[in-house]
Amino acid sequence: MRRQSRAERRRSSREAERAERPEWKTLETMARMKIQGWIQDLLNEEMTELLGRQKSQRRAEVDAKPGYRNGYGKPRRVGMSSGTITVRRPRARGLEERFESRLLPLFVRRTQEVSELLPRLYLHGLAQGDFELALRGLLGDGAPLSAKSIQRLREKWVSEFKDWNSRRLDDLDVVYVWADGLYVKAGLEDGKAALLVIIGALRDGTKVVLAVESGERESTESWARVLRSLRDRGLKHWKATVADGHLGLWGALRTVGFGTSEEHRCWNHKLVNVIDRLPKKVWPEARKLLRQIPYADTEAECEKRRDKFVERYGKLYPKAAETLCRDWERMVAFYRFPKEHWIHLRTSNIVESPFAAVRLRTQAAKRFKKVANAEALIWKILLIAEKKFRRLNAPHLLEEVHKGTKFADGVAVNEASRRLAA
Repeated sequence: MRRQSRAERRRSSREAERAERPEWKTLETMARMKIQGWIQDLLNEEMTELLGRQKSQRRAEVDAKPGYRNGYGKPRRVGMSSGTITVRRPRARGLEERFESRLLPLFVRRTQEVSELLPRLYLHGLAQGDFELALRGLLGDGAPLSAKSIQRLREKWVSEFKDWNSRRLDDLDVVYVWADGLYVKAGLEDGKAALLVIIGALRDGTKVVLAVESGERESTESWARVLRSLRDRGLKHWKATVADGHLGLWGALRTVGFGTSEEHRCWNHKLVNVIDRLPKKVWPEARKLLRQIPYADTEAECEKRRDKFVERYGKLYPKAAETLCRDWERMVAFYRFPKEHWIHLRTSNIVESPFAAVRLRTQAAKRFKKVANAEALIWKILLIAEKKFRRLNAPHLLEEVHKGTKFADGVAVNEASRRLAA
C-alpha cells in the first residue's frame, strides 16, 4: 500500500477539520449535541460531588463518604425548547439514603419551559390532535410527547377549578361588577351551554374574575345560583352592576339580596338593538346621533340628545325610539358615579374583551364532550387574561364610592354644592 505524502496528509487533516466545523445546515444538530454533552458532564459532576471522588478513584479515607458508582441508567429523552436530547443518569449503590438528582429528577421528560408551553398552546387554540405534528418539528422526532399529556392537563385544571370555585371571598372589597354570559358547544345536547362570568373591581382598582359557572341559558335561576354561591362564600355587597339587557340577572340580584347595587345597562348593546330596528339607508346618520348620547357631560344633556333622536326618527320608526327609551334609568345610572369611571361603567367591555381569547379556543375545540371541561378551560383562559387587566382610572375615587359618597353628573354631591355656592 502506497504511503501518503506529507502534502496528502495535510490535505486530509484540513478536510477532517472542515467536516467537524459547524455549518448552517448542521448548526441545530451541532448545538444540540454540544448541549447534550454538557448536560451529561453536569450529571457526572453531580455524582462526583455526591461521592466525594472522581470516577475510578479509590476512597482515600476509611470514614470517607459511602457509596460506589454503578454505571448508568437507560437512555432518557428530555424535551427542551432547543430540541430533544438523550442523556443517561449515573447510578450509585451503597448509599445511606436515596439519591435524587437536582438536575434531572425521576420521571421528568421535559424542561419546565416546555411543560409550560404545552398548556399555553392549548389555551391559545392549538387542538389536541395537532400537538404532535406541530411540536415534532420544533423539538425533534424523538420528543417525549403523548396525547395523554393534554388529557392530564385538563384533569388537573378541572380539579383546580373546583378548588377555586369553593374559595372564601371574605377578604375582597368589590366596588363594581360586570356580568355576561358566553355560549359554547358542550355536553351531549345539540344546543349551547351558557357560561356565566362575573368580573369585579376592587377598592384599589384591580379587576379580578369572581365567578365562572354553567347555567341554563341566562335565566334568573341560573344567575341566582351564581350569586348565592358568591354570597355564601362571604362576598360583600358592591355598589354597581354592569350588564346587557338580559332580565335574568336583574331579577336574580333582587332575589339573592344584592338588589341595593345600582343597575347599569351596556350602551353598546343598546345602540346595536336600536340600529337593528332602523333601515340600512339611515344607519350612517342614526349612528352619528346615537353615539353622541352616552357621551354627554350631564344627565340632562344626555336626555336632550335622546329626545333629539326620538324627534328625528320616532314617527317613521317608532320601534327604534321605543327601544332607545326603554329601561332609561339603567342607561343613565353611570352619571351617579365619578366621571373618571364613566368609561368603565358605560359598557360591559370589561367582561366582553377577554371573551375574544376564549372564543378563539372554543372555536378550535368545535364541541366539548363535558360542560365541566369547558368551564375549567374558560376559567383558565380568563385567569391568564386577568394578569393583563388594566386598573380602573382614578382608583382613589373607588374608596369614596365604597364609603357611600353620592355623586351627581360625575361630581361628589358636597363638592357640587360648594361649586354652586361659589
